Amino acid sequence: MSKLMTIGLGYIGLPTALSFAKSGEEVVGVDISSKIVSQLNQGIVHLEEPGVAELLAEVLADGTFRASTTPEQADVFIISVPTPNQNDKYHSCDFQYVDQAVQSILPFLQKGNTVIIESTIPPKTTVNHIQPMIESYGFVVGEDIYLVHCPERVLPGKILLELRRNNRIIGGVTKRCAEKGKEIYGKFVEGELILAGASEAELSKLMENTYRDINIAIANELVKVGDDLEIDVLKVIEMANKHPRVHIHQPGPGVGGHCLAVDPYFVVAASPENTELIQTARAINRNMPTFIVQKTKQLMDNICGKKITIFGLAYKGNIDDIRESPAIEVLRLLKETTNYEISVYDPHVQIDQLTQNKSDALRNSDLVLILTDHAEFKQITEADFSHMKQRYLLDTKQVYEHSNSSVHYYSLGDISAIKQEKLSV
Repeated sequence: MSKLMTIGLGYIGLPTALSFAKSGEEVVGVDISSKIVSQLNQGIVHLEEPGVAELLAEVLADGTFRASTTPEQADVFIISVPTPNQNDKYHSCDFQYVDQAVQSILPFLQKGNTVIIESTIPPKTTVNHIQPMIESYGFVVGEDIYLVHCPERVLPGKILLELRRNNRIIGGVTKRCAEKGKEIYGKFVEGELILAGASEAELSKLMENTYRDINIAIANELVKVGDDLEIDVLKVIEMANKHPRVHIHQPGPGVGGHCLAVDPYFVVAASPENTELIQTARAINRNMPTFIVQKTKQLMDNICGKKITIFGLAYKGNIDDIRESPAIEVLRLLKETTNYEISVYDPHVQIDQLTQNKSDALRNSDLVLILTDHAEFKQITEADFSHMKQRYLLDTKQVYEHSNSSVHYYSLGDISAIKQEKLSV
């Protein structure tokens, strides 16, 4: 049994730590939040993710996991901290949390240790940025210390399952580093362990998310085309995807989360002159909240509406994560550019500005604006709609099952119909 230390106990760091602990390794999870550390040691989970609370209870009982606010000596150090965008021209990577994490473990490194960076980072970061930090302490990477970039590739809501079953890219600074990484992840990962160079691993992870961002941008741009030409683009996408080599993603109010909305910029910042398509896709997706607000205002003007009820602030369905959520941007724009009364309901998110009761959120509302595809929004009942002043619904996630509903329903497919709404009021 070896001893692992994970630095950062968020949406990826905690499930990763618990997965290693379940495999029988001694794991110490480190986080700067004393509150999170205290809660975890008491068996209390600070984030919403299926199976995590149960797994925490199991490894605490087995004695294979504990949380701490300070690093200590270990055999393996895993860095899993946020890498947000900077507020510069290309929204490049802010290394402050990675730098702090690496600096925190340097005094505890010993020959033979392995350092793994799971945080998403720009290409060449492991070699050009992190390796010199380690070697400044007198170590030689590849001989004394094994340095690896192993990006996470999981879906929120299925993190524990995908950590175990998904393929993993093991990007070593040297071949021996990659082999060490494979040995470590082989303790619990069932998917293929793909050996690569560190820079290849960095760029591969970024391009996985960039591909999806570009695909969503095509779908979102198609929504605007459909609005202009009065064509149901959801039907268009459905038919186009019946082609065996076509897979257009679903449109929405924008792109959120700490991956798709962030990672493409790291590629742009690394090679700005060669990333025109990536930059254009980012601009399209970043502009979608503005488009949604424009259509919302158009509909509210047509029906003389005064109150909007927003359903969903999380960036995707059935989770509590609001990082980079386009719903937050839609809410901000509505508050800054209109005088509508706005109530917000999200059964998964816990922040002060939310209305906790669905009926209260809907009371005297003219329009429901669905911005997140929570399962709870699939079947809003007639009793729910009875609290509204007018029964209009704009569904930007195509989640509500509306076939037998009395509500005036609009999706991103038939959003052009909003132009004619005042003719039927």
